[in-house]
Amino acid sequence: KKDIPAVNFLTHEIHCRRNIEICPFCSDSVPKAEMKNHVESEHVQVTCKCRMKMENSLLKEHEASACPLRRCPCRFCDIPLAAGELGEHESYCGARTERCARCGLHVLLRDRPEHPRHCG
Repeated sequence: KKDIPAVNFLTHEIHCRRNIEICPFCSDSVPKAEMKNHVESEHVQVTCKCRMKMENSLLKEHEASACPLRRCPCRFCDIPLAAGELGEHESYCGARTERCARCGLHVLLRDRPEHPRHCG
């Protein structure tokens, strides 16, 4: 699956047929001696803490970006919460108010980024 010089093609092809296999799951070229280890480490089914099943090779990305149980900080109070609970928490937390140091009005935390335009 890679470009090689035409001069070396026959030798390369013989070497690949003898030593390389194509993974039936991901189509990667894998040395025959390592195929069993590749399949067991990359393609074995695992269960995330959220009970979702997936290939082992996808688990880290899932835990970092898609798992509803991954920890994410609230944008208003920085408390880390499960991603699945974050929306409800931020809805409540953003409804709290703090006094603006410039104009003295109480401003909702979720409205603070836009408040300077209205603050005078």
